[in-house]
Amino acid sequence: MTEIYVIRHVQAEGNLYRHMQGHWDGDVTGVGRRQRDALALRFKDVPVDAVYSSDLYRARFTASAITKYHPLPIQLDTRLREINVGPWEAEPFANIRWEQPGALETFLLDPEHFYLPGAETFHDVQERVTEALYEIAEENPGRTVAVTTHGVAIRCLLTKLLGLSLNDQSVPIFHNTGIAHLRFDHGRFTVDAINDADHLPEELRRKPSDQEALRHVCVDPSKHRTLYEDCYSDAWYAAHGDLDGFSAGTYYRSACEHYKRDRESIYLLYNGEDFTGLLDLDTERGAHIGYGWISLLYLRPEYRGRGLGVQLLGRAVAKYRRLGRRSIRLNVASDNPRAIAFYRANGFEELSRAPGAKAELLLMEKSLERRGDEYV
Repeated sequence: MTEIYVIRHVQAEGNLYRHMQGHWDGDVTGVGRRQRDALALRFKDVPVDAVYSSDLYRARFTASAITKYHPLPIQLDTRLREINVGPWEAEPFANIRWEQPGALETFLLDPEHFYLPGAETFHDVQERVTEALYEIAEENPGRTVAVTTHGVAIRCLLTKLLGLSLNDQSVPIFHNTGIAHLRFDHGRFTVDAINDADHLPEELRRKPSDQEALRHVCVDPSKHRTLYEDCYSDAWYAAHGDLDGFSAGTYYRSACEHYKRDRESIYLLYNGEDFTGLLDLDTERGAHIGYGWISLLYLRPEYRGRGLGVQLLGRAVAKYRRLGRRSIRLNVASDNPRAIAFYRANGFEELSRAPGAKAELLLMEKSLERRGDEYV
C-alpha cells in the first residue's frame, strides 16, 4: 500500500491581492512563509520517501517544507499545475465579476460547464492531475509520498477519486497547506482525510477571500482632476493633521505626466460602484536602476483599517513585476505611523531619511525578487 499526502500550496500573492493566479507565477507572502514553517513541523516525523510538486513557484516553495527534515529531491511535474484561466490570469477577481459575472459564476458554482476561450476546462485539469497521481502511486509501491499542488487541481482530483460531480460542493477549495490523505492499494485510491489543516494556528487559517475584492479601473487623471486632488489632500491631512505646504496642482500635474508616459499608471479602485481608493504609479522614476515608484496609495477613510490597502499594493507589484523591476520604492512621512506600519507589514524596509515639507520622509523599499525555494 502507498500513502500519499496531497497538499495545497502556501498563501501566495494572488491569494492575498485578490487576483486570479492560475498559471501566474507570483511570489509567496509573509503568511505563506509562516504556513510553510508549520507544515514542516507537521511532517518532521512522518517517514516521507518521495516528494513531487507542480513546477509553479508557490507549490515548489511549499514542497521545501517537506524537504526541510527529509533530504529528498523535489520532482516537478507540470501536470500538477493549477487550472490555466487564460485571459483571466493575474486579473483582479472584482474586475472579472464586474465584466463577466455569468462566466465567473459558472467557474465557481458550475465547473462542469465552465468554458472560457484560451482557458482550460475543469475536465482538462481533472484528467491531467489524476493521470499524474496514478503514475506517482504506481512508481512508489509501499512508500509514503508528499505531493504539493493547487486548490482547483486538488478539488478536481478528489471529485474524480470519490466518483463525484465536479459541481459537488462537499469537496471544498482547501486552506493554504490543507492536506488530503490518500491510500493506494491494488490500483484503487481511498480518501482518509480532506482539507486537514490542524497544523495551522487560527491566525494562519484566515482567508483573504473573506475581504471585499476591489475593482481596478485605469483612468486619465485629467478627466478626474477634482477627485484626484481631493484624494491627495485627504492623504496629506491624514499624514500631517493639516494642509500646510500642500499644493494640489503640483501633484495633479505630476499624475498627468505619469499617465502620458504610461496609460496604465493611474487606477481608481471601487467596491462595486462605490469609489474606494486611488493608486498613482510613476513608471519612469527608477526604471534605469530597476525599481518602480509608488507616488500615491490612497484609501477613503471609511475603507481604512479593513485590510484593503494590500490590494492597491498588489496592483503595483503585478505592474512592476511585468516591467521586470527588482523592487518598489516610495516615500512616507515620519509622522504617519499607521502608513509606516502598513508598509513594514507588507515587506518594505527603510533605506534612508530626508527632510520633507512637514516631517522627515522615509524612503522605503520592497524587494520583488524571490528568496529561493529552500530554507536558509
